Amino acid sequence: MSETRFTKDHEWVRLEDGIAVVGITEHAQEALGDVVFVDLPDAGRDVSEGEAVAVVESVKAASDVYSPLDGRVVETNPAIVEDPALVNRAAGGDGWFFKLELSDPAAFDALMDEAAYTAFLETH
Repeated sequence: MSETRFTKDHEWVRLEDGIAVVGITEHAQEALGDVVFVDLPDAGRDVSEGEAVAVVESVKAASDVYSPLDGRVVETNPAIVEDPALVNRAAGGDGWFFKLELSDPAAFDALMDEAAYTAFLETH
């Protein structure tokens, strides 16, 4: 299984064949509540680390989804646009948001691993 990394903005990133798959963590999904709308970036868009690239709206609030790394959006997940509740049911899997071709694949290693993310959650 591929390794998953995390950001302080509660995105998860998983490398699959050199492409970074990005979604929101269970923690973020639980904080948002029932997701009712998702706005995704266009494929081909160049994004920078920390840039707001997608929006997720719930019955509680709207929140930006940030790019965890520099790269180019190569694919988005139409399933979560058609059925936003998929994010609630499968935030860490089929509820992914977009895929990035990374400008610097080595930057993935600088993101938090699961143990570091768990420790981060306990202090924030």
